Amino acid sequence: MEQRFSPPVFRGRLHDARTATVIGRWLGLAFAVCFVTGLVSHVLQHPPSWAADELPSRPAWGYRLTQGLHVASGIAAIPLLLAKLWTVYPRLFAWPPVRSLRHALERLSVGVLVAAAVFEVATGLLNTVQWYPWSFSFVPVHYATAWLIIGALVLHLAVKAPEIRAHWTGRSPGTLALPEQDAVDRRSLLAGVGAAVGAVTLTTVGQSFTPLKDLDLLAPRHPDHGPQGLPVNRTAAAAGVGRVPAERYRLVVSGPRPYVLTLDELRALPQHEVELPIACVEGWSRSARWTGVRIRDLLELAGAPPHARVRVESLQLRGGYRVSEMGHEYARDPLTLLALRLNGRELTPDHGYPARVIAPDRPGVLQTKWVGRLEVLS
Repeated sequence: MEQRFSPPVFRGRLHDARTATVIGRWLGLAFAVCFVTGLVSHVLQHPPSWAADELPSRPAWGYRLTQGLHVASGIAAIPLLLAKLWTVYPRLFAWPPVRSLRHALERLSVGVLVAAAVFEVATGLLNTVQWYPWSFSFVPVHYATAWLIIGALVLHLAVKAPEIRAHWTGRSPGTLALPEQDAVDRRSLLAGVGAAVGAVTLTTVGQSFTPLKDLDLLAPRHPDHGPQGLPVNRTAAAAGVGRVPAERYRLVVSGPRPYVLTLDELRALPQHEVELPIACVEGWSRSARWTGVRIRDLLELAGAPPHARVRVESLQLRGGYRVSEMGHEYARDPLTLLALRLNGRELTPDHGYPARVIAPDRPGVLQTKWVGRLEVLS
């Protein structure tokens, strides 16, 4: 006898539009913060040519704030996304799968949104621990997927607007039509989801918001753990540098008046101390005291024009960001140093000995370590 297909039946409560709307609002806010701060991070890491000289170097803590919010909102989105999927998953098995053009658009937006959102938060979480079990380049794929999510979300909101409006508040018509006895359980569920978001945030945000560092239980980095009291992502060994002998080190500065400096000559130049945070894309950040020579002083010795940019080249042999460029706002900022010391002590190899860049409001991946060359760009 031929058996007819029968879709699964879901009898659990709270798989309703009101619950989905409330959680969706929270998730939408998390995605919005994550998307906007992600755009800031992407532009600072990969500035378009027309904006390279317009990016501001102040406030000095700007990137620390935006990237901290980016990772914190991304982590907060994980329990929210799971709760949202639990609430709506019975509709994913609705039969027939397509009933109208509007329904087809809804299904399309949901399919793309769910797949992209799960992919985005999962790969973003793995990026915070620097584990890449895939062959593609993380940054461009993460960036492109963010735009895909926003596009699918806009389409989804447009299609679902009438239902969202009907369940927006506790007094909305759609909400009042739901079984009254579910209200208490719904509040309990939402309180539990809120507690989960609070728990994962409090136990991870301390990696960038240092007043909460003692609660930093689940984050992959603690802001105080590392050589000289500061974490590192790429060690000298991983970059293929090792310890550079002081007597063999040379800093090459190219420009209208090119010159070469030994490490002793660098140390003999006027030294300046600044307190700046180093903030990494993985979400951790920490302020420290840096001592070294101002980049603008080195550029002036090379005869660089006032609005010149500078290309910074590292001695590292492996890994990305061996070369970075710095717009004139950064290069001329008095806080931007070619640092030789960290927290009063000579840099360790893992922190970029003999010399590294430290600049305000700049991603950690562009705070180039093991600097061997500065090239003036007109």
